[in-house]
Formats: sequence, structure tokens, C-alpha cells
Amino acid sequence: MLACLVITICFSFKNNVRSQSLQFCENVSSNGAPIAESSVFNISEKGGFLKFLVTLPFTVGTPSVNYEIYKIDPEGNETYESSINQSVDPSWTWFWKEATFYNGGRYNVYVYDGDKNFLTSAQVRIQFY
Repeated sequence: MLACLVITICFSFKNNVRSQSLQFCENVSSNGAPIAESSVFNISEKGGFLKFLVTLPFTVGTPSVNYEIYKIDPEGNETYESSINQSVDPSWTWFWKEATFYNGGRYNVYVYDGDKNFLTSAQVRIQFY
């Protein structure tokens, strides 16, 4: 009987657990869904933009977030590129920010709340068309 109860509780938690995510997309719907999501974007040599969409299973809890962008070299080493700050409402569970890229390559993007707590990260590849 106890084993059945433990298994039921474990499956209940598994079904209710959502993780925070960073998605890259061309646009974001009014309800926070990514439009044309991808991990690879083609830009012109003059630059191009995409959107960073952050989705959390909790409220962000601070009035700002920071996106730290690192370029990845062929050996997998990161080099700091830039940071983007964004004002957010502490009650938000999702938000997005437009970012412009001018150089091709692979990039890691790390997202932190206003208290410098890590929220999520993802990798995107930018290439020229």
C-alpha cells in the first residue's frame, strides 16, 4: 500500500514539474508562444535580429533580468560578447527581448534575474545567408 502511494506521488510531481527555458524565435504570440522557433538563424552581413523568449514555472521576482551573450570558438571556449538588460514585472512568468547579431557563429546565452540568480540558458547559431 505504501509503495503505491509513493509511486502515485512521484508521478503526480513529474506531471506538474515544468522547467524554465530560453527559446530563440522570430516572434512571440500574445500568450507567450514562440513563432518560428529555431536554434539556427540566417542573417545578412549587415546584421539581423531574433527574439529571446524566457518561460519560467514561477514568477521572475525581480524588476530586471540580464542576458549574457558569449561567442563559442571551434574548440568550445566561450568569449564574452555583450550583456542586455531588460526591465520586467516581478510577477511575470514569461518575457521576451529582441537581440541583434552582426557576426556569425555559435553563441551561449545565459539569463539571470536582477539578483544575479541564474534562470536558464541556451545555445544559438547565427549564419549568413
